[in-house]
Amino acid sequence: MDIVLTRTIALLGVAILVAIVARRLRLPYTVGLVAAGVGLAVADIQTGAELTHDFIFDVILPPLLFEAALSIHWRELRRDLAPILVLSTLGVVVSAGVVAAGMMQFLAWPAASALVFGALIAATDPVAVIAMFKDSGVKGRLRLLVESESLFNDGVAAVLFALVLAFAQASDDASAAGAARALAVMAGGGVLVGLACAAAASALAGRTFDHLVETALTVVVAYGSFLLAEHFHFSGVLACVAAGLLMGNPGVLKNEEKKLGLSAHGRAFIVAFWDFAAFIANSLVFLLIGLAVANIPFATVGWRGLAIAVGLVLAGRFLTVYPLCALFHRSAWAIPMRTQHILWWGGLRGALALALALALPPSLPLRDEILVAAFGVVGFSVLAQGLTMPLLLRKLGFLPGTTGT
Repeated sequence: MDIVLTRTIALLGVAILVAIVARRLRLPYTVGLVAAGVGLAVADIQTGAELTHDFIFDVILPPLLFEAALSIHWRELRRDLAPILVLSTLGVVVSAGVVAAGMMQFLAWPAASALVFGALIAATDPVAVIAMFKDSGVKGRLRLLVESESLFNDGVAAVLFALVLAFAQASDDASAAGAARALAVMAGGGVLVGLACAAAASALAGRTFDHLVETALTVVVAYGSFLLAEHFHFSGVLACVAAGLLMGNPGVLKNEEKKLGLSAHGRAFIVAFWDFAAFIANSLVFLLIGLAVANIPFATVGWRGLAIAVGLVLAGRFLTVYPLCALFHRSAWAIPMRTQHILWWGGLRGALALALALALPPSLPLRDEILVAAFGVVGFSVLAQGLTMPLLLRKLGFLPGTTGT
């Protein structure tokens, strides 16, 4: 226990130094963390820390998902719900299909392995995306579109991955009807668990004015909804997002004193608490990603294979954003072209893809190659896309004090 605590404190100390340097150099904080992790690994500094599926799922994802969902206004979300749902549902399928087809065509991967990789790498991970936009100070409709789409996208991709993995390991009697039922149960069950947990917590919060108790309730809801949904084989990601949306809009984001659960003091404290929790979670996960990337045997797939995987992921995202946004071109939901550019290049991959890859069973064909390819795509995504995103935001006029071109 002492060793774990010491290592955690040491990693947080490194994260603090990286944050200070990144702010001075005006670099994305997450990119600095990954680079620092790679540097620690290259310098052969033994941290004893390891990136695992359980650590990402049980420790990292709940606070990141809950904090992001907590800050989304339902009124604004409802205004752009149509394009967000299309991008996060049909878009995930399109992206996964493009990647899977490309891996089969160009690298001769078997269908099962290609489909699994396509599904797990399809999510635009809010762990990376939201941190990037906070660093850049982006607000307004762009931030709402990217954050909301990435949150729903995350849940859909996690459900799709579970179904594809089950199909890859199933017998020949697997059917489309069975897959549809499983999809409905996983997604619907996750949302219901999240809403039920949030509703129960809101009812309890109405019985106290203690901001510490109110904040503790949100912690129970964030982790409890995620773990409870996963226990019943529902989507923990969707449960946590649904809980955050329900707790945030009637409680945290409302101004009425105790009419809908939380006190005014409690609301302010909860927002600050979850902002801090997300900072800690981001700090740990991106440092660990850097440490892991430096030790991955990329020769297993080869540089040509990694380049193909990265190119396919970018192509899949391209064929998701621009054609689907074109569907709303002549409607009230029309998305400007410069926003579409950000949606495409800002579709970073992060911790969720790695968590899903780390959870793959050893019996799956090309399991090691899938894991290596996932790390390669995430490494490129965070370092290359993350490092150039501020430049693109500035060029397109999204940063404060700039004008679009």
